[in-house]
Amino acid sequence: MPEPVRPELLPDPELDREAMEALQRDIADAADFTDSLPFDPASVDIGGVASADALRTATLTEAATPGEGPSEPPLVAGVDQAFLDDRAVSAVVVSRGGEVVERTYAVTDLSIPYIPGLLAFREGGPIVDALATLESDPDLYVLDGSGRIHFRQAGIATHIGVLFDAPAIGVAKSLLCGTPDSAVDGRPAGWRTPILADDRVDAPARTTIGYAYQSRQYDSSPVINPLYVSPGHRVSAGTAVDLVAALCDGYKLPEPTRLADGYAEEGKSEVADDC
Repeated sequence: MPEPVRPELLPDPELDREAMEALQRDIADAADFTDSLPFDPASVDIGGVASADALRTATLTEAATPGEGPSEPPLVAGVDQAFLDDRAVSAVVVSRGGEVVERTYAVTDLSIPYIPGLLAFREGGPIVDALATLESDPDLYVLDGSGRIHFRQAGIATHIGVLFDAPAIGVAKSLLCGTPDSAVDGRPAGWRTPILADDRVDAPARTTIGYAYQSRQYDSSPVINPLYVSPGHRVSAGTAVDLVAALCDGYKLPEPTRLADGYAEEGKSEVADDC
């Protein structure tokens, strides 16, 4: 079971907005947006079409040099949520090499409404509750939401990653802030472009804070929009998008969050039936 290593960073919905934003800046200062992975990135492959090309140039980290570290693929946890009235159903699905090894969910009351940029204070606690029910200790977390693509570089993937000192990636369906380096409309599957810090982001101008990644595309309408991938903790922006490419398996969403999304909906139905 994963344990928070920085419990003072637990998302507290009772804080006022100024305190929440100050905590996010502390989290961003503590975040590591470079590769510090306990596994070889090239071992992350569930058979997606883009995975081999995407990871051909993946850089091995000091923690995962040839001949060291686990020879099998890492444990990857997908995290997503569904909502029922004023409760969150937070689901975690853990897989290794595309095979599900564990799944769990927790139901938690929500304390505050959704506020752009402060998602972790609404949904982070419920995610922590779900992670507390895990038996396994994942090597990588893939969350539905942003990481460094955030006003204070501390989206929910950064918050959870730093809290547990674990590699984490945020995969969002819409762009919270930052500016794509190229137009994103109608791009082919496998295309990507950097998301650069703009004047709404607490980072030097034109810092690469993530990527727009076109995981899937139709040959005709309707056009599929890209995903917005950003590092949460202990992974660089480039490796984050490489890993997401390797984890896609013909769907728009990477397999970890796609499975977690489905299990969250399943849990929601179970909870509703028990009411």
